[in-house]
Amino acid sequence: MDIEKLLIQPESKTLEFKKDLTSLDPILKTIVAFANTAGGILIIGRAPDGQLTGLKDVLKAEETLANSIADSIRPSILPEIEIITVDKKDLLVVQVSHWKAPFYLKKEGTPRGVYIRLGSTSRPASPELLAELQRSVLNLYFDQQPLTELSKDALLIDKALETLHATEAKLRSLGILVPTAKGLVPSIGGLILFGREEVRSALVPDARVSLARFLGSNKTTILDRLEVEGSIIDAVEEVAKFIRRNTRLSAEIKTMKRKDIPEYPPEAVREALINALAHTDYSMTGSHIQIAIFDDRLEIQNPGMLPFGFTIEDLKAGVSRIRNRVIVRTFHILELMEEWGSGYRRILDVCDAGGYPHPTWQELGTMMKVTFYPKPPTSQRSQIIPEEKVEELTDRERAILQLFNPKTSLHFREIFERLTPPISERMLRYNLAELKRKRLLASKGRGRATVWYLYT
Repeated sequence: MDIEKLLIQPESKTLEFKKDLTSLDPILKTIVAFANTAGGILIIGRAPDGQLTGLKDVLKAEETLANSIADSIRPSILPEIEIITVDKKDLLVVQVSHWKAPFYLKKEGTPRGVYIRLGSTSRPASPELLAELQRSVLNLYFDQQPLTELSKDALLIDKALETLHATEAKLRSLGILVPTAKGLVPSIGGLILFGREEVRSALVPDARVSLARFLGSNKTTILDRLEVEGSIIDAVEEVAKFIRRNTRLSAEIKTMKRKDIPEYPPEAVREALINALAHTDYSMTGSHIQIAIFDDRLEIQNPGMLPFGFTIEDLKAGVSRIRNRVIVRTFHILELMEEWGSGYRRILDVCDAGGYPHPTWQELGTMMKVTFYPKPPTSQRSQIIPEEKVEELTDRERAILQLFNPKTSLHFREIFERLTPPISERMLRYNLAELKRKRLLASKGRGRATVWYLYT
């Protein structure tokens, strides 16, 4: 443990500082939260402003803290308490391991006294998180739970059999169907993957994906949006189509041939999407997977903090922790996922191979977010290529240009009606403005009389 390095770090999911033992309750809550969530280190003797205050009687402080932990936390917990001196200041360093409990404050009881770590704060566990914590102790999975009020007819059985090239027995082995006293019933994971639309939307309405393309770098103005219809399996291709039509292609020309380079690495984005679909906490209500495209980044955000006992460092190290066993096993059969725990490394390898910046991973409370950044624009030309500028074009901008030839002039309404797939009028105005800025289209007239034609 590098104490000097820890002292200059900000507080986080696994690190917290306290000035002294004046108030023991917040310290005990932090220890409980660390033990329940992913472990952590508590350093006592450092003020919130970063100043090392130390403890005057560190031996007495150690005894007080040890007694308080023994008397106040249930089940009993034995963190490592160490005295470390830095710059002649005595500190208490409390190392808490993650334990399968859950732990709680004795005076508050359970469930009220069960705390977890969200970001750099210790908070009471919500009913959903408490249930997940209890499942993790028993090695149970939310998506394996049978929906006993339904019959197997709630699933599109034929679609499942065809998609997986499987028999009904295989659906049982994957946990898509679960045998009960009343016969075969779907599991939650089975419903998410192959449920009939009316049943799935009623029981797991947040098992869906929303996409939006925003103007600029914030969410003030939406240019395009999509709510993916169908199950999360259908989302894989639909998301790719939406991203293609809302991101640019840059051109690299080294010979007579032009090579189009996507703004974001498709394989890496697909990998991040599949990870989000597989590891979302579908027990959480009121939030779902969201993909946001801005001028300067692409974000994939899914509900669910990292599984209990798991950290960002574990993710980067390739450690695997499954949240949805039915969904992950099905994705593996469909070859959507390869070796468990290899997604992070594979994303970085794809970015490195294509010259893209590395994405960032963030745990934001009960949400996970992966942010991709566009590849720096490249435009290399051979001497035999004309000197006109090679512009970056989205798939939609290319589709608009295909409506024109040197003799064509079109009004806005004509472009809008001919364009497929259809888009919003606001998005079309934005695309036309971009094509005009790039000197690929020009316009004349005002208002409804405006006509568009190829720039010459």
